[in-house]
Amino acid sequence: MDAGLLGGIVAAAALVHLVAAWMLATPPTEAVPGRAEYLQRWRAAHGDYDPSANVWVRGWLTVVHRVAHPLARRGVAPDAITTFALWPVAGALVCAAAGGRWALVGALLVTLSGVIDGLDGAVAVMTSRGSRWGYLLDSLVDRVADLGYVAALVLLGAWPLLGVAVGGAVLLHEYARARGSHAGAGEVGAVTVGERPTRVLACGIGLVVAGAVPQRASEAAGVALAILAALSAVGLVQLLIALRRALADDGDGAAG
Repeated sequence: MDAGLLGGIVAAAALVHLVAAWMLATPPTEAVPGRAEYLQRWRAAHGDYDPSANVWVRGWLTVVHRVAHPLARRGVAPDAITTFALWPVAGALVCAAAGGRWALVGALLVTLSGVIDGLDGAVAVMTSRGSRWGYLLDSLVDRVADLGYVAALVLLGAWPLLGVAVGGAVLLHEYARARGSHAGAGEVGAVTVGERPTRVLACGIGLVVAGAVPQRASEAAGVALAILAALSAVGLVQLLIALRRALADDGDGAAG
């Protein structure tokens, strides 16, 4: 299928999704919290981690609050925001396949998908609409997006087998985190160099360089994917070490 036609279909679908989410929104019955209260709620939802202790976390949450505030006030469903994040990833894949300067547009879409990833949780916290289903849905969408970032670099010309290896490492990283949490490690935060922001950044940089220098697109994508592979490997080791410390073996664990 022609890349232009496919891109148009993705854009139209994203627009329909956006309009439907806005029109079907249910305004909250309580006032939407301001920044200070939002940070307190975020802290309670993240194992009492104080966001003011880290200037980057505090700054990021401030930006997220400002963007999410009108969505929360409108009452847009967090799940609708979660699933909408897939459209920018799909658009980035189309741009990567098209090649040339379109890769620059793909970089913007990858960045947008990363921003949206923080909005659903913010809206859920601000409107007290968090749910176990929403948590699961967010995790599934994140994994699809992670694989989409890797696929975009492969479409630009990176080595496919390396893409498969990186995709496997990413999934193993998140599987280990999920199982560790289930085993009793509790909420395991961003403790490694291989977290989602790293994946967004690596893919975004690869797309930017490929779009700026189209004749070297495959090299740029290959370097970006190689860097992501190294960081994913190191991140997995870091995570396993953190989990091993958190899960002090008392002999009561169950095999299986």
